[in-house]
Amino acid sequence: MENMTYQGGRALRRGWTTGSCAAAAAQAAAMLLLTGAAPAEIALQTPAGLTFHLPVEQPRWEDDAAVCTVCKDAGDDPDVTNGVRISAAVRRAESGVSIAGGAGVGRVTRPGLSVPVGEAAINPAPRAQITAAVERAARETGYTGGFSVVVSAENGEELAKQTYNAHLGVVGGISILGTSGVVEPTSEKALLDTIRLELDSLYAAGQRIAFLCPGNYGTDFARDTLGLDLERAVKCSNYIGDTLDHAAFRGFADILLIGHAGKLVKLAAGVMNTHSSVADGRQEIFTAHAALCGAGRETLEGLMGAVSVDACIDLLDTAGLREAVLSRIGRAIEERLQLRLRGKAQAEFILFTGKYGILAQSPGAWALCKRLKETV
Repeated sequence: MENMTYQGGRALRRGWTTGSCAAAAAQAAAMLLLTGAAPAEIALQTPAGLTFHLPVEQPRWEDDAAVCTVCKDAGDDPDVTNGVRISAAVRRAESGVSIAGGAGVGRVTRPGLSVPVGEAAINPAPRAQITAAVERAARETGYTGGFSVVVSAENGEELAKQTYNAHLGVVGGISILGTSGVVEPTSEKALLDTIRLELDSLYAAGQRIAFLCPGNYGTDFARDTLGLDLERAVKCSNYIGDTLDHAAFRGFADILLIGHAGKLVKLAAGVMNTHSSVADGRQEIFTAHAALCGAGRETLEGLMGAVSVDACIDLLDTAGLREAVLSRIGRAIEERLQLRLRGKAQAEFILFTGKYGILAQSPGAWALCKRLKETV
């Protein structure tokens, strides 16, 4: 039952990411390359620790490459890439594992993403999955050489038109994504019911700090960098406003919000549902606050065209304005949080990126971190 999760009393089916599809297709193709036969399915352990059995389709040869395909199953999540077929063409190489993008996989054209400009839009976690998958095939067959892997996505260029790839500077296809390798179903009502239930449970157990993280980046940072116990945390996804409301209603006097700047910076504009389909405004927020700090037109134009928070920070560093702008944004976030809570609770926050670490935090955030470590 690993592929099931329960939200608001409903059983929902998990799915697997395009990154997991690429890894499974690559492992199957490597087995075809090395043994002459492809397995009917791949038992793929995801970075999240869950194992999925992914059916292998269309094993074939294309010149000297072994090719296999895996179809994405997003489970009960309404994912635009559900059903896309991801293929991997695997060839022998002298050593190591090289990974490239083929038809239907986008290419990065602007700086600021986790993949360098000019590279295929295959994110770091899926690249690690693919590498581990083909290395597993090598171990099982006693092969000591390397591999060349080319990942492609059927109808990827058309699918990309339904995503935010063009806005991010990814052209020509979809991105191969998936930090955890798992697609968690996100029925809004069910997810909000679960968030509220988790807050209620922690309060009943005696916890008086509502410790919130929007997602995996926030929880990983809270655990690995700040040393906090994730058993005390609640993942609020994009529903920050609704979660703040319920925490205050339940009686939590203090709230600690730890999240990646890509989401939390939106709070500075009062955006309390941070899903990109609801609102973005990251560039506009940085541009407005930079303008108020005296940034020149060239810097402002750059900020409006930036594809990520890290890219914005790079531009602010060049202009010598990082500290001033982030200080203004931090104060704006504080004001918006308190406006939402209307004095019913005190909210503190820590905003970070993987590249730069902590970028902004409220004055009482460290004290709440300390209390979370000290209290049971």
